[in-house]
Amino acid sequence: MLTDISRSLPGLLQYLATDPVLFVLLCVSLLGALTLHEFAHAAAAVAQGDRLPKATGRLTLNPLRHLDPLGTIALLLVGFGWAKPVQFRPAALRSKRFGAAFVALAGPLMNLLLAVVAVALYGLLEGPLDLPPLGPGGSAVTQFFVLFIAINVILAVFNLIPLPPLDGSRLLTIFLPPSQQRIIFFLDRYGFVILLALVFFGGITLLGPVIETVHGWVLQVGGAI
Repeated sequence: MLTDISRSLPGLLQYLATDPVLFVLLCVSLLGALTLHEFAHAAAAVAQGDRLPKATGRLTLNPLRHLDPLGTIALLLVGFGWAKPVQFRPAALRSKRFGAAFVALAGPLMNLLLAVVAVALYGLLEGPLDLPPLGPGGSAVTQFFVLFIAINVILAVFNLIPLPPLDGSRLLTIFLPPSQQRIIFFLDRYGFVILLALVFFGGITLLGPVIETVHGWVLQVGGAI
């Protein structure tokens, strides 16, 4: 299911004419997931003493402050887009070694939390609203939860790829020994090109098993709450 959704994202506008309900549900799910992802980055930086995200208006749940115009257009046309990165000052963080990694991890962790909470919330609504079990098909409410959970799982896993400008690249500063820091400089220079190649030549499909595993964990944890 997750793999099908991740492959269906390219060209979101294609659904506007063929399945407008699905188009709206996809847009709302993506908007919520991306907004809270970026908000988490900002909140993590501010919590560590950096006031820049708040001064630049990023410590907000207003999606318009987080959307990147070009990234939004790309998402609608080709299915690969981005939000506006949250700018922060690593030197202003309390922890000089781990602070930037904590800010980076906050986004994917927020997406995982949202997915787990969505599963738990659906379980609470299932009986009172007479909803079918969580899965493909069903009402618009069920479809929304399925998409919202799936998109948050995909965003969490995708953003942990250790390639700039994704969040996972920040973790390399923790795990790589000083003698291997040149790898970071190489990835800073060529990481985005490598990432584009992976996306457009199908390399991202290799994440399928990881995405499915994380999705199963989210369903298990959310269902137990």
